Amino acid sequence: MQAALLPDRGVIKVAGETARTFLNGLLTADVGKVTPQAPAFAALLTPQGKIIVDCIVAEAAEADGGGFFLDCPRALVRTLVERLTFYRLRAKVTIEDLSEALAVMAVWDGSADSEYGLVYPDPRLPGLGLRVILPPDVAQEAAREMGATLTEAAAYEAHRIALGVPRGGLDFIYGDAFPHDADMDQLAGVDFHKGCYVGQEVVSRVEHRGTARTRIVPVAFEGPAPDAGVPVMLGERAVGTMGSAAAGQGLAQIRLDRIETPDAPLSAGGIALRLRHVDWIRFPMPAPSSGTKGGVA
Repeated sequence: MQAALLPDRGVIKVAGETARTFLNGLLTADVGKVTPQAPAFAALLTPQGKIIVDCIVAEAAEADGGGFFLDCPRALVRTLVERLTFYRLRAKVTIEDLSEALAVMAVWDGSADSEYGLVYPDPRLPGLGLRVILPPDVAQEAAREMGATLTEAAAYEAHRIALGVPRGGLDFIYGDAFPHDADMDQLAGVDFHKGCYVGQEVVSRVEHRGTARTRIVPVAFEGPAPDAGVPVMLGERAVGTMGSAAAGQGLAQIRLDRIETPDAPLSAGGIALRLRHVDWIRFPMPAPSSGTKGGVA
């Protein structure tokens, strides 16, 4: 079992008697279903349905003080606090940035518990393992208690990329991507049966009309990784953008509707790419002919 502190993550606490209702009216997930054992993957959207910030919503047990902890990109903590404060109005909630005192640790390839922090399963995909919100100075002790080896964040990044799970800011641009673009509908990040939330009409329309054309898909390559941000080409035609990569595997945001001939070569920065299958993807992927290098691995 491995563990790694994630320096790119921040922590916001939202508490108070109406905290659940407050968050539920804003986020894409059904916060009404969140329990200390069952967190949620969610996003706060613009009224036009684009992702401002995504986060994991974890609830602390009443015995541990209660409240909801938002595990979110550290670079967007201030943005999220400001947005939540803007929407708070007369809601009886408190909003605290705890990023200086608390860190997020990922634990994967096993399961355990810890007394050192708030432990919760990653709601996006079982293979991502557990998350722990804790003071960073006890990370080593917590990892040891859980039977995990504390390693570098790069090891977790390689694990995430191998599973094909997107990361905001690397695989899609905040403020420019819809939840379907970032595969949030595939990774339990949108509840299509809950009540209204900011941007809900746009997201529901895309879902029910089946009009999502841009998707983040796993890719494989040989040799050095293409640079993030370079165009993904289908022959001479740009069809997307390369995202994060590690150890011969990566992610790319691609207009799948533009791949009319799946046998044509995909490349990024002159490096040949192959689409990879992962079990959690439910949207249609281009079907390759046998023996083609530009097809699905």
